[in-house]
Amino acid sequence: MSRLPLWVAALWWGSLSTVGFLVVPMLFTHLPTPLLAGTMAAHLFTAQTWLSCVCALILLLSSRPDKAQVSAPVLQTAVIFIVSGMLLALLSEFAVAPRIVARENLRWWHGVGSAMYLLQWLCAGVTLWKLTPRV
Repeated sequence: MSRLPLWVAALWWGSLSTVGFLVVPMLFTHLPTPLLAGTMAAHLFTAQTWLSCVCALILLLSSRPDKAQVSAPVLQTAVIFIVSGMLLALLSEFAVAPRIVARENLRWWHGVGSAMYLLQWLCAGVTLWKLTPRV
């Protein structure tokens, strides 16, 4: 069985955890202004979006039924979470982030973006959980 899907799922979930729950809060704690922290956070979230998309695409390609891998059936049960996580990442980047940057109803859109990030984190976590071997 290929270990690539497990490593990719771990990278996806781990990067979401690190950026969203450690790095970005530290930016707002340690940088001199919220504007500077927000600008840097926006760049990090954009990078995270693309990393999430690459991870999701690798996982989707690994889940193809014509592949002769043991992990393919397990991955196929996680496809809904993989696709949902990728869609949440893309919607956050192209629908929510521009409104936050434009400071358009900032409190609302920040809440929507945070909820979508949390849902994406959960999708990546479920994917990782499904790929982790049971002992």
